[in-house]
Amino acid sequence: MATIEPYSTAGGRRYRVRYRTPDRRQTDKRGFTTKRDAERFARSVEVSKDRGEWINPADARATVGELGAVWMTNRTNLKPSTLRTTESAWRVHVEPRWGATTVAAVRFSDVETWVANLAASRSPTTVLRAHGVLFSILAAAVRDRRILSNPAEGVALPRKQRKAHVYLSHEQLHALADAAGDHRTLILVLGYTGLRWGEMAGLRVRDVDLSRRRLNVERNAVEVGSRIEVGTPKTHKRRSVPLPGFLVPMVREQCMDNAPNGILFPGPAGGFIRRPRLRDTTDRHSSWFSSALARARLEPMTPHDLRHTAASLAVSAGANVKAVQRMLGHASAAMTLDVYSDLFDDDLDAVGAALNHAVSTSGVGKNVGTAA
Repeated sequence: MATIEPYSTAGGRRYRVRYRTPDRRQTDKRGFTTKRDAERFARSVEVSKDRGEWINPADARATVGELGAVWMTNRTNLKPSTLRTTESAWRVHVEPRWGATTVAAVRFSDVETWVANLAASRSPTTVLRAHGVLFSILAAAVRDRRILSNPAEGVALPRKQRKAHVYLSHEQLHALADAAGDHRTLILVLGYTGLRWGEMAGLRVRDVDLSRRRLNVERNAVEVGSRIEVGTPKTHKRRSVPLPGFLVPMVREQCMDNAPNGILFPGPAGGFIRRPRLRDTTDRHSSWFSSALARARLEPMTPHDLRHTAASLAVSAGANVKAVQRMLGHASAAMTLDVYSDLFDDDLDAVGAALNHAVSTSGVGKNVGTAA
């Protein structure tokens, strides 16, 4: 049990509470001006120990800045591009506001105000990323028994508006490929396989299996600032992507005169090809991709939109959601449905028609009206 002892100071009598922590170490808290306050604290300590809720005051004095630095160091599981944006959110938005604040002093209302102020001037993506960093640091503090609950939990966050997908028809895709000149095969591969740009850029000749009409996706060459980082695909899972037969001669030609370890689609100066930039209004020079779009008389789009096109063309050709998921390398079919739910609207019509046909040919068909 806790004990209470008075002691003298220049300001008068004060009280000290001596107690043992759950691991049986003796400690104390002093400075209480009245014995009643000391007794109240002593009772709260015993109750928190009984409930398993006791927090070491020294641990609760750790600042968000101290814990955030450790948290950032431990993000070794993140992809380079994700690590870069996470570090930027920490450095630009989280640390300046919360770095000097102890985790015990972080309040829900303060986090709510911070999020609202960010949302007034920043995009939903930036706000969600910054809040996610703070939330994760505080979640680690909860697991370390520095605070009882996460004050960033339950904060109202802005909704991220998903950009409308761009779907090209077969004719539009081939027109774009023809307008791309030396990049014709690259455009068609992106538009019919659904590879991410970094997955396409990371392909080597040895990844091409023309006998099985497959492209083996084993790496991702993604730009991080001015560097290209080579790692595993986005979901860390290697996969085999079907290659339509009409593309086989083109890909075979692309492989010619290249060693097995050579890059399938190298950049102009050799090495990995970089993602083309869209033309800026202040820039008189456009990328080869923007120029191809203009020559094909297509609306502005990004190379990533060719991935959406591949999904659309696969669904229109009769592919089910599981096949599309495997082709695109999504973590689950649910994710594919979430991203491309609009592509499967015709499946709902087919379900209704099938049920109508089943009822009309069953024994109950004569008892119900049937649609024309």
